[in-house]
Amino acid sequence: MYIKNYLWLFATAFFLVTQTACHKEEEVNISPAEISAGNPITSDSLTGTVKGTLLTGKTYYFSSNITINQGDTLLMQPGSRLIAIGDGLTTQTSPQITCNGSFISLGTSTSQNYITVMDNLRDTSSIGKGLWGGIQCGENSGDVVIKWTHMEFAGGPADASADPNVFAAGDPRNLLSYTNVDGNFILEDSWIYGTTDDGMRILHGHVSIMRNTFEACGKAGGEALNLKNGCVGDVAYNLVIGAATNAFKISNSGGGAVQTKVYLYNNTMMNNGFRQLKSGRGGSIDYEKGAQGKIYNNIIVNNRFGMRFTPDADMVNSTYNNQFFYGNDPRLIAQFYTSDGTGKPQSNDIMSTTAGTNNPQFGGFDVNAVDYTSYAKFPLDISQMPAKMVTAMNYDFSLLSSSPASRKGEADLFKAQRTVPQGGLYGANTVDPNVDMGAYPSDGTGNKHFNTSLGSN
Repeated sequence: MYIKNYLWLFATAFFLVTQTACHKEEEVNISPAEISAGNPITSDSLTGTVKGTLLTGKTYYFSSNITINQGDTLLMQPGSRLIAIGDGLTTQTSPQITCNGSFISLGTSTSQNYITVMDNLRDTSSIGKGLWGGIQCGENSGDVVIKWTHMEFAGGPADASADPNVFAAGDPRNLLSYTNVDGNFILEDSWIYGTTDDGMRILHGHVSIMRNTFEACGKAGGEALNLKNGCVGDVAYNLVIGAATNAFKISNSGGGAVQTKVYLYNNTMMNNGFRQLKSGRGGSIDYEKGAQGKIYNNIIVNNRFGMRFTPDADMVNSTYNNQFFYGNDPRLIAQFYTSDGTGKPQSNDIMSTTAGTNNPQFGGFDVNAVDYTSYAKFPLDISQMPAKMVTAMNYDFSLLSSSPASRKGEADLFKAQRTVPQGGLYGANTVDPNVDMGAYPSDGTGNKHFNTSLGSN
């Protein structure tokens, strides 16, 4: 039986179970599906229309656009590599993956997958160059499931044939765009590195984004994760370092009947927002334009701006508390809740009151490695930013037992929404809020990464 048949059965089982569930927060467990290597792809060069299975241990290359047709599936087995050959100078020389079907990458912790560029280009000098065009999904595409996968250096310019709801001609492309309001987008345990603009832009759909690491997203602007109208789901246990603008932007812009509702909890963010030119924008978390959610247990370290709720965000149906804020510069402390937003410090927030106080006490990372008082003004051009500001090598963001963020999270107020299929190879492993703050709780259920995407894990 081919992969797409398994996915159909999986989706049908999920529908039947969810229709009989008595509570929307009840966890749905689906029996694991078995991977079938239908249509194994043996040629190492991909062109035109593609479908089937990229095999364990093999490396594949594409230098022009490749397309997954509607109804077809491209699946990467554990330990496979997909290499884009491009220079990012034009649309034609920065090839993209166009996904009108389903795309699945099933790396594992011990056999990770790669969607990246040639090895000689995989270094910090390629940050922001947009050497290929990313993965661009159509509005009627199937599901996208990505696990334990390194995705790097996308963002080449779009042309006039791009979806006008996503890009204008000449815009840098996101590493991945997803636009199916009825579809499922699952991203777990993966790395998003060195993009020209947004790392991930999900315009519509059901989402579960768990335990990923976003590094150096956006050259002069762009978010690590940008969620638009009709996105409903959970974003948790992610690490975000050095995004140009926000770590997470949650917005209901874009039209459509489904309101954006995102639970954002137990994430760790640092050194974000310093390349954005617009005042008040750029830092950790931004809710705007009618979006609602629950925002708890996040650790926010040395971001240019902290929590931002614009006056048009749906705060009537949103709640937030239990954030940890650290800053080693008075300018950062003054913007823990942005001056142009409606957010206010909450009863269980923990904050630096003067520069350098309330160190979160990570297991193996110096939060003062960058002294922001040494910069006379912001924003900064990426050429002014040392690598340690936008990425980190051999880190440990778990909390020491003496950390003021230890056991200060809110774990009982709500559960994850679980809007995507759960369990098995194709389903999500969505984790509820934790009693510890941040992406690395002491019980080991959070982020599993301890090195940059460019390093070995």
